[in-house]
Amino acid sequence: PSSTTFTVCLLVCRIHQYLRWSSVVTQALVLSVITFCVVLPLCCHRLLYSYFFIKSMYLDAMSDKVLQDSYNQGQEALRFWRSSSTATSARFTDIAKHPELLVTVVTARRPEGRDFHYLLQVMQRMTSLLGGCGERRCAEVLVCDVESGPVANEDASLLDGHFQVIRRSPAELRRSRERVNTFEKEKRDYVYCLRRGWELARPRNVVVLEDDALPRQDFFAVIKDLLSRRFALQTLYVKLYHPERLQRYWNPEPYRILEWLGFGLVGATALLLTLPYWNPFSFSFTLSASHLLFLTLYIMAAVELVGRHYLLEVRRLSPQLYAVSPATECCTPAMLYPGNSSLRVAEYLDGSFCVKGNAKDMVLYQMARVIPGERSHSLEPNLITHIGAFSSVRANPSKPRLL
Repeated sequence: PSSTTFTVCLLVCRIHQYLRWSSVVTQALVLSVITFCVVLPLCCHRLLYSYFFIKSMYLDAMSDKVLQDSYNQGQEALRFWRSSSTATSARFTDIAKHPELLVTVVTARRPEGRDFHYLLQVMQRMTSLLGGCGERRCAEVLVCDVESGPVANEDASLLDGHFQVIRRSPAELRRSRERVNTFEKEKRDYVYCLRRGWELARPRNVVVLEDDALPRQDFFAVIKDLLSRRFALQTLYVKLYHPERLQRYWNPEPYRILEWLGFGLVGATALLLTLPYWNPFSFSFTLSASHLLFLTLYIMAAVELVGRHYLLEVRRLSPQLYAVSPATECCTPAMLYPGNSSLRVAEYLDGSFCVKGNAKDMVLYQMARVIPGERSHSLEPNLITHIGAFSSVRANPSKPRLL
């Protein structure tokens, strides 16, 4: 019994020694509990792309608000284009030859989302951006209407007097109505717009937007900066959008792991170098390997749980801060094709048949990986806002949600 008592007392003393505030183990434990169980949940429970976001409490209300805001903006865009004089925007209908940049907006009728007028929202923003370029245009703009059904695309028709709208000829329309799956039809429409844009303007560079890709205010400034970078001469395409929910560090893209580790190491080193000069909580961390490892993991966990998306937003301070990384797989609502790469892309897509699970975004991603000499890139943060809650080519949920 005396031996057991001595052992218990020794254990209690050891635990007490470790749990004293002067113990680094205690400090690390308290810091972690307060950060991950108190501070971050309180600060981040309303952030949509944070792990702490409470879907059951906020997702429905946030989704409804975003839908309502988009509806209001669509109605405002409809009023804008109905009241706009064609004389004031006639300068956008004439496409100059060999422009530095051609922006082609691909559009089709959206029966379920017609009241949101996505195309009109995008073209209203485009008009505003072009108006801020001064006397020299930032870009030439085309609207490519690929609607082949019996009902016309009313939004595209409304823009006829303001922008050059290209459509298939009656013979081409008959050929386009060949019975193919939705993904193959979407690809063929995309290829048609790529080739027609090139034939009309012979541009030096091409941006293709889908009609629910709303450009951000710095759209043309960032495009100009991207095209001035050396990598633009050796890339097949640059993706200008990747879904925010897929931008986390814990992801298949290996470069993000390196970014994540680097962020943790730099942050931990900065903290340890700061503590000798400012240490209000009397932490005992020093510039040792074990303390550096703990703080690196601590910062890595914190930034991942808060959401990488919100860290990327800091890069919007300047076009030069936007990051270019290897291309990701998903989605093509906004694509930059430097030089004549849009013609190569059209050829590659023509050589593939698209089906579910192998849509045009996957075909392009695989082509850039397997064809010698081809490279592809993604831009971060996103240069457009994806406003389309209702797809023109896929089945839509009865009640769209943000996640």
